[in-house]
Amino acid sequence: MSTDRRSFLKLSGLAGLGLLSNQVSANPTKERSNLDHILKESQKSYKPIFNMSGYAAPALPTVRTGFIGVGNRGAAAVYRLSMIEGVSIKAICDVRDDKARAAKERIVTTGHEARIYSGNEEAWKEMCRRDDIDFVYIATHWATHAEMAIYAMEQGKHVAVEIPAAVTVEECWRLVTTSERTKKHCVILENCCYDFFEMLTLNLARQGFFGDIVHCEGAYIHDILESLFEEEARYDKWRLLENAKRNGNLYPTHGLGPIAQVLKINRGNKMEFLTSMSSKDFSLKPKTEELAKTNKNFEKYLQYPFRGNLNTSTIKNSDGSTIMLQHDVSTPRPYSRIHMISGTKAFAQKYPLPAKLAVGHERFMDEVEFKQIEVQYTPNIITQIGEMAKAVGGHGGMDFIMDWRLIDCLRNGLPVDMDVYDAASWSVISPLSEWSVANGSQPIAIPDFTMGRWKSNVVHTIHLETGGTTKVLQSNK
Repeated sequence: MSTDRRSFLKLSGLAGLGLLSNQVSANPTKERSNLDHILKESQKSYKPIFNMSGYAAPALPTVRTGFIGVGNRGAAAVYRLSMIEGVSIKAICDVRDDKARAAKERIVTTGHEARIYSGNEEAWKEMCRRDDIDFVYIATHWATHAEMAIYAMEQGKHVAVEIPAAVTVEECWRLVTTSERTKKHCVILENCCYDFFEMLTLNLARQGFFGDIVHCEGAYIHDILESLFEEEARYDKWRLLENAKRNGNLYPTHGLGPIAQVLKINRGNKMEFLTSMSSKDFSLKPKTEELAKTNKNFEKYLQYPFRGNLNTSTIKNSDGSTIMLQHDVSTPRPYSRIHMISGTKAFAQKYPLPAKLAVGHERFMDEVEFKQIEVQYTPNIITQIGEMAKAVGGHGGMDFIMDWRLIDCLRNGLPVDMDVYDAASWSVISPLSEWSVANGSQPIAIPDFTMGRWKSNVVHTIHLETGGTTKVLQSNK
């Protein structure tokens, strides 16, 4: 019997003992869709093919790159990668020709062919079939991420895919099995893992500063309500549709990624199960109803139930620690990713207030004390490239650090910081939270995408011990 199956039966036993009866009875059947397919997919077991954790693929001195989806974040990635030594941009694909050509104009160095693929929904496949591309960077809307990543890996390409990497449990498993079978990296583009404070706290955790980690919190709290309804903000209003159809934590990885690394998830620790609860929707559907009175284009969304404004999900880990995640994109709260780490020796938190550290319950460190810790524990990658990253931009520089680090790993044959098991386990929180919300906040086991290998996988020191060899190029524009 698989570990996942045993975990689920244990959780089911709790329900059988009546420990979950109050939650279930508090959620009327008419408000529940059950989402049985999510539960069934989460119970399936798979056999390992090849362990991608710590895998160093053959070095690529020149990383021949193709982009899919450049209407928003993808275009900024074209700009950033064009400034990194050893990158050759071979192709840019978007269903909208004008977006693809505009992205090409953002290339700021010479030597890039950047052939345009556009005009139809299948153009990206033609691009992926090219034998002179090593690496595909995917920044399309969520529902297409897994399909494109899987196809690209099957064509012999390493892939980097925007968050979340998948939207179903089945897609998460297909990413894992395809990566293992092809021995191609599938990297989730979680830029928040490269924020300066997140990297500082990761290094602090690795050095034992926090002691044993007891509890961590993360979030994506960002008021983007108005942009969900704008005509040009997102292609075909895809994100409005996601929020209309699905009720759970739809965007967990900004908060989860950095603390999962702190907690050594998939490398000596694993997430066991989660529970999830959503508030009522107080703004999304009412706004849709109001707009539909004068714009018939919004009428088609009224058939859906819409996501509750605030989702709170909790996770129990194999080492006894816990995680709390929140998601809210539709109320006027100050922006926050929370990023909180609570240990037996120290505490850290950032958002919505500035970054703070504490080693006792009485007070946070003052500015001088904090600076001393920062100087002592700032990772080498920040010392080497931090100021350049700020100048290039992208969420304060963390986008550029993420891209630069990935290219440096590919060029030097190093293990990537965020492998396919991270992509799957961080992304699967979304569908699992949907199931829990729909079933009275019952717990659901989190699949072990490492298939038991988390117990022996070596903790990757990530970007902490050294910098890299890849240079940043000067713009020719």
